[in-house]
Amino acid sequence: MLQFKKVAFYTLGCKLNFSETSTIARQLVDAGYARVQFEDDPDVFVINTCSVTDNADKKCRWIVRKALRINPEAVVIVIGCYAQLKPQEIAEIPGVNLVLGAEEKFNVAAYLEEQDILNKNRAEAREIKHTKEFIPGFSSQDRTRTFLKVQDGCNYFCAFCTIPLARGRSRSASIEETLKVAHEAAAAGAKEVVLTGVNIGDFGHGSDENLFGLIKELDKVEGIERYRISSIEPNLLTDEIIDFVAKSEKFVPHFHIPLQSGSDAILAAMRRRYRTELYRNRIERIKKLMPDACIGVDVIVGFPGESDELFDETHRFLGDLDISYLHVFTYSERPNTTALRIDDVVPQKIRQERNKKLRMLSHKKKKAFYFDQLESNRRVLFEAEEDGGMMFGFTENYVKVKTPYNADLVNQIKDVRLSEIDRDGVMKVSINETVQPTVC
Repeated sequence: MLQFKKVAFYTLGCKLNFSETSTIARQLVDAGYARVQFEDDPDVFVINTCSVTDNADKKCRWIVRKALRINPEAVVIVIGCYAQLKPQEIAEIPGVNLVLGAEEKFNVAAYLEEQDILNKNRAEAREIKHTKEFIPGFSSQDRTRTFLKVQDGCNYFCAFCTIPLARGRSRSASIEETLKVAHEAAAAGAKEVVLTGVNIGDFGHGSDENLFGLIKELDKVEGIERYRISSIEPNLLTDEIIDFVAKSEKFVPHFHIPLQSGSDAILAAMRRRYRTELYRNRIERIKKLMPDACIGVDVIVGFPGESDELFDETHRFLGDLDISYLHVFTYSERPNTTALRIDDVVPQKIRQERNKKLRMLSHKKKKAFYFDQLESNRRVLFEAEEDGGMMFGFTENYVKVKTPYNADLVNQIKDVRLSEIDRDGVMKVSINETVQPTVC
């Protein structure tokens, strides 16, 4: 007899977290629980946390308070990267019953069977070095696009990053096992699959398999119409992967490639495994083969030692690149990272000023990219999101579009013409079933 009946989830952070939330949700549904919305008076709240932002503690406390306002008698379980890094700290938050680390989070159903869970306020998080198992999964019901987890953990230990401390060493399933999960996603109705992981280019580490071998096999899976490769390290984005995507009918011309800095001196201090010459080479090869490809870039401002001159290097480097948008992060100090040993700290005010400059550059890059796409024919996967009578979707090359809401279009891929850039920077489209898409 189940003590609890209804469970709700709140997910912070990356696509990988959304994939894992869905996997845990399916486990609980299989165990007899009903998954409900956060506001639907659940008996159990599972909060999946992130450690990338420097206000993880504040966000976690806010969500816990929100949960307890909905149901003061509910069980509150906190999982995710922040839970692995600061388990005892989270366990002391009023209202939290259980904190589960990287290895324990996939056993939520077993912990809920404990008779006295409501009376407990504890953390279960083994040292990350013990976490070696890879748990596959994919997101479902959360969003139109499906996030397929193909890899976890990271061996890189960049100077600013806590992810290896939160998720452990790089690991993945075999190609055969990953294909089984992809077929499950296809059977669940996935039209577009985003390959996700911490360092997906490292797929197959320790074996004779690699990411290129995986994407060649995924390309053959029936039922899935589009694939996106999520964030991939430039040194692992090989010529053969770029060439394959350029010819594939399923892998779309959209890449997100972390740069972090346009200064070789800062890249070295960050312990990144490439320099700007290699990065520029990757961008140029993509654009040569796929002129309309969308390329997103991660960049960090305010890393210790980043002088005005070195920041200007980054600004010029990004300005010269044929890229489409930036994700700009302001450096924040993280416990147990080697960047803390660097004395030349950049003042917070300067960090924020640099962030603003790069966000302005990103706006210009995105506007120019969208302008280049005007009057082209594309294929759009429409989503369920509705705002002011409009619905949204994305082209294969990641242009966001809007059109009057039509329930028949949800989770459908339609041919469109990109007709106008709205004042909010979103494309208006005309839908035409007879239009042939532009070849990227």
